[in-house]
Amino acid sequence: MATPSTQAPSLISKIVAWFDTHAQGQAKAQESAARQNQYVIPWPFLWLNLGVVLIPFVGFSWIAFGVALFLYFIRMFGITGVYHRYFSHRTYKTSRTFQFFLAVLGNSAGQRGPLWWPAHHRHHHAHSDEPSDIHSPKHHGFWNAHMLWWSRRKNIPPRLDLINDYAKFPELVFLDRFDSIVPMALGGAMLCLGAFLHRYFPQLGTSAMQMFTWGFVVSTVTLFHGVATINSLSHVYGRRRFATTDTSRNNWLLAIITLGEGWHNNHHHYCNSTRQGFYWWEYDVTYYMLKGLAMVGLVWDLKPVPERILHPRPVAVRPHELVPALAHRAGGVASSQNALNHPSAAAAPVRSPEPPSP
Repeated sequence: MATPSTQAPSLISKIVAWFDTHAQGQAKAQESAARQNQYVIPWPFLWLNLGVVLIPFVGFSWIAFGVALFLYFIRMFGITGVYHRYFSHRTYKTSRTFQFFLAVLGNSAGQRGPLWWPAHHRHHHAHSDEPSDIHSPKHHGFWNAHMLWWSRRKNIPPRLDLINDYAKFPELVFLDRFDSIVPMALGGAMLCLGAFLHRYFPQLGTSAMQMFTWGFVVSTVTLFHGVATINSLSHVYGRRRFATTDTSRNNWLLAIITLGEGWHNNHHHYCNSTRQGFYWWEYDVTYYMLKGLAMVGLVWDLKPVPERILHPRPVAVRPHELVPALAHRAGGVASSQNALNHPSAAAAPVRSPEPPSP
């Protein structure tokens, strides 16, 4: 009778397992509830943040600074225009080929894969500022909302059940499983670019380490914290145009930092439009870029903000009519289908719609 093989895993299989976030997530999903609430130490993220101390040693050049700005801008679009407005909310359409290109762009930001990020974001919209919201500053504090939530063991696995409309694409699953490959390749490309410019264009005053520090480290760190402000600061500071069921706010400064994501209260009131700056004075660079891509045919069917959202008509309701229409929940939130069907519900704050089905 043959005995089971007890051969130790090879070095290659160990390396693959280290990069395979789905395998890691499945292992953590089997842990006890108490252990799943614990944090892991995200060493790559910590080393990346500490990497900014290299700035005084590598120096400054305008070419390295320009590359850092460009990579911040284009990768911020990869998060806001791709991970958020496409994969999370399906607010426009594109081809499968360009979908993969956009997924690679979003993945280059170093904020996990094109399935992990949108799946957790969909969960956030379904439970915004409830105790089960994994990054609610109201319930879990500022730092958890800003950066700690994703290092909690229970949040590491991809929630593929929440994004099965995109999990059917094997190329996206691969990119999500091995989500550190693209960021690492970008870091290597910065080293090569700096070495190339140092050798052939020395007048630019850059080097391999300088380009890596500015083009990859500085831009990636600032990009992460820029995106994270939407989970933390935009639920604390700003104005509330719409009486949503959460604490989302519009913040003009965060809209600059995040290319239009700062109009967060707008978004939580109606999340199915491509545009988050609902009015012409609410600048939304992400939307302008998507409009440009639509003009050349790379994306299409951008979803507009409905007229009923832009210019809601007041409904005359006598006080006694509000009783059956509005639920008991704090703030007068309509919490039942009967209440939503009542005429007065048009004037009542309601939860943002669920992400559309495929």
